[in-house]
Amino acid sequence: MRTVRAIALAAVAVLLTGSAACGTGGEGTGVTVLASWTGGEGAAFRQVLDRFTAKTGIRVDLQGTRALNQVLTAEVQKGTPPDIAVLPSPGDLASYVRRAAVRPLDDVIDAGAEQSHSPQWSRLERMNDARYAVAVKTSLKSLIWYDPRRVPGLSGDEPPSWDELVRLSERIGTGGAAAWCMGLGSTPVSGWPGTDWIEDLVLHRAGPGAYQRWAAGQLAWTAPEIRRAWTAWGEIALRPGFVRGGASGLLLTDFADAGRPMHTDPPGCLLHHQASFVAGDAAGLDFVPFPSDGDRAWEVSADLAALFTDKPQARELMRFLATDEAQSIWPTVSRGSVFSANRAVDPAIYGDPVTRRIAETLTGQAALCFDASDLMPSAMTNAFYRAVLDYVQSPDRLDAILAQLEQVRAAIPGTDWLNVPCG
Repeated sequence: MRTVRAIALAAVAVLLTGSAACGTGGEGTGVTVLASWTGGEGAAFRQVLDRFTAKTGIRVDLQGTRALNQVLTAEVQKGTPPDIAVLPSPGDLASYVRRAAVRPLDDVIDAGAEQSHSPQWSRLERMNDARYAVAVKTSLKSLIWYDPRRVPGLSGDEPPSWDELVRLSERIGTGGAAAWCMGLGSTPVSGWPGTDWIEDLVLHRAGPGAYQRWAAGQLAWTAPEIRRAWTAWGEIALRPGFVRGGASGLLLTDFADAGRPMHTDPPGCLLHHQASFVAGDAAGLDFVPFPSDGDRAWEVSADLAALFTDKPQARELMRFLATDEAQSIWPTVSRGSVFSANRAVDPAIYGDPVTRRIAETLTGQAALCFDASDLMPSAMTNAFYRAVLDYVQSPDRLDAILAQLEQVRAAIPGTDWLNVPCG
């Protein structure tokens, strides 16, 4: 992890010393937008911004960086923030709200656009009784992907219990392929795919109430509910023959590559716990919900656009990002890997029944719970990521790992935690 942090810091240094630094917010008639998207994702979001420019004549300078939080923190401290930044989590947004670095949007977003978002998403975009964000891209988690031709015993109509899923993994493991595709690599934040497993286990076995208290820093990491989630994940991740490549493969496989062996012939693994962003590359696959011991709930995440200056052109862009038109563009060009929180987006733009089910879940009546590590203060989130990597390498140290996480939780002021409704 030390090497990963060094790489990230080096990237920040390059970005901050380059001529395209973010410090143009508030100047001129254009709008600067800082986001984490580069490559194909950046090009897709660029289409949203180009539509805005075509409608208004306002130029938008999109700056993409994988070190977004480091760059944004530095620019805010210098007093030269971008006009708009797209943040990867509510926890990151909250840190800027506490510093009064972002501006509320209640007088910016039109009433029609506000009504197009479900009440759940409207609550998830608010803090301190004010709206501070527009969700420009959402993901549905709590999904287990599979190929119905190769795993005929699964069905979304009758999702398995946890014990049934473990037994299915055992049967698959005797057939030559590993049961599970899994990878924890994700520079510079390796470990988060493991946190998604643990979060789903807390949510679906301990229930939304315990999940919300834990995400809000009100439930100890050493509590039985949390420890059981870790050991349950260990039943899958650390059991010989269950995961392609074993424990060492977990650490060496990048999350973006983990599901590729599902598509080979013969397949290298048959089940994949991953969010809806893989749907665009999941032709022929279906999903079942994560096993639940009670009422169904879904974990979600979102990229949140926030306003850092009061420039009229930036306010106009924020207003546009919340519209039905803007919310439809990226899902249309994404081949089914990007989803909107907007209920007015035509379901027909999602090209197959699988992606339409995802879109309907994200905008319907299902209980939605924000990704717990995305809600936690950054110190807690980073410790959670590291703990996942430590556990894979030394599962016998679980109690010590949880005790260390509890020390981190206890040291964080109560005002730094978010208490966001779950469901």
